[in-house]
Amino acid sequence: MLSEPKFAQSERRNLLAPVLIAFLVLGIAITLILRFTPHSTAKLKILQTAVYSTHIVFKSDSILVNRDRSQDELYVVLKLHMEDKLNLPLFIKDFTATLVTDSGETFETSAVQKTDLENLYTTFPALRPLSSAPLQRDTLIESGKAAEGMVLLHFPVTEDAWNHRRSATLHVALYHQGRVSIVIPLGNHASSPKDEGMSEDE
Repeated sequence: MLSEPKFAQSERRNLLAPVLIAFLVLGIAITLILRFTPHSTAKLKILQTAVYSTHIVFKSDSILVNRDRSQDELYVVLKLHMEDKLNLPLFIKDFTATLVTDSGETFETSAVQKTDLENLYTTFPALRPLSSAPLQRDTLIESGKAAEGMVLLHFPVTEDAWNHRRSATLHVALYHQGRVSIVIPLGNHASSPKDEGMSEDE
């Protein structure tokens, strides 16, 4: 009785070469992707910071003692440089920031809109000299290019709380690539405190 020929070993040998070639090609492709794909979406750098604080006292018409109310406001003026490190254009969606005070209290804020700047400068004229042209939302940054401008933040805290904070971080949200963040440094700022008094009816 004749036995049937067996070709399993030959088939395995024939498949081994294509599989090895496929893995080799895949390895080369992954290496090229890692080599030419940037490790970061954008490079952020804060070139300058300035701090403007206000202490507003709301005068009460009441003759009772200690009826006046006060409110502390802090404006942080950042000059931001943003460089596109991706092989695609970047579209800025929004600027936000997170402040964690020394006591652990957390504040989230969105940067002041360009349309609100003039009203803010009218209310606080001393803020204007600290400011510059804003880096606007919806700005397009071409691949390999950079954009630069002011980001103005507002927090309901005192300047002392800002100077003794645990952390402060600026976040730049992008339309198609998530967001990138940078820690706001403590140094390199000019402080311009100012007291404001106004009636409670104002």
